[in-house]
Amino acid sequence: MSLKSVVIGCGSYLPKKVVTNSDLEKTLDTSNEWIIERTGIKQRHIVGDNESTSDMAAAAAQEAIKNSGIKAEEIDLIIVATTTPDNIFPSTAARVQSIINAKNAAAFDIQAVCSGFVFALSTVDKYIKSGEYKNVLVIGAESITRIVDWQDRNTCILFGDGAGAILLKAQENSDRGILATNIFSDGTLRDILYVDGGPGSVKNSGTIKMQGKEVFKHAVSKLSECTELALAKTGIKSENVDWVIPHQANIRIMEGVIKRLGIPPEKLISTVAHHANTSAASIPLAICSAVQAGKLKKNDVIAIQAIGGGLTWGACIVKW
Repeated sequence: MSLKSVVIGCGSYLPKKVVTNSDLEKTLDTSNEWIIERTGIKQRHIVGDNESTSDMAAAAAQEAIKNSGIKAEEIDLIIVATTTPDNIFPSTAARVQSIINAKNAAAFDIQAVCSGFVFALSTVDKYIKSGEYKNVLVIGAESITRIVDWQDRNTCILFGDGAGAILLKAQENSDRGILATNIFSDGTLRDILYVDGGPGSVKNSGTIKMQGKEVFKHAVSKLSECTELALAKTGIKSENVDWVIPHQANIRIMEGVIKRLGIPPEKLISTVAHHANTSAASIPLAICSAVQAGKLKKNDVIAIQAIGGGLTWGACIVKW
């Protein structure tokens, strides 16, 4: 028996508060034009004072469940990719399980920063193919602006909050679903993108620090290489990819990657202008946006890719 991890539903959530580039002009030495030119970002959503990462994750999960046609009690595993959990413990996934009443599900978090959703997909695919789980909820959720230094114009302009979720179902002998994944890490590059805090060191959460030029250099090369490797596993050529859905960090990175892959720009799903870099939430948010726009069709080949602090990076090829 051959099992595939097939997407059966997706959902998303963005906080109500929106901060535009023009808003940031009032407090920072920056401009709307400067931000758009270098990042493609026009606005970002900011988590509310009374909202948590689990609140956003649960809202996205409930929408995904509604769209999937299954019940919450049929879910047997929940994985939340997040860098900004509600608490050190228990996991955000456990909180989500409680909120959505998925009483039969195991639940845990994955922390691979912006690559977290790809790492989660890779993990889930192994569980489903082994036959251990049949209905798995994968969520990317971040309150990333809570670890941003709002006086640092090089980083604060980049980030926003939100959550996205997809439901994957084990299907026998299907030619659809996750076709290949790969994930990588290089801890020697930790200092080019990190948070200068943590309970195990300085006992506080800290804020994001980044060497932008170094991150850009590694992002374009590593994302194109891991996507090529994932495609090679499937036997699919880049010209036969229908859509590329990357981590929504920077439009110049995304455009640089598809240029290296030889994929035309009209096949790129880009939502970074609307919600900025939402870390582990950005890919599922982009997926849901593409679904809502009617872009993703049955049997479309989708290349998913992400890179984040660690450094961590990886790719996933999905037949929709």
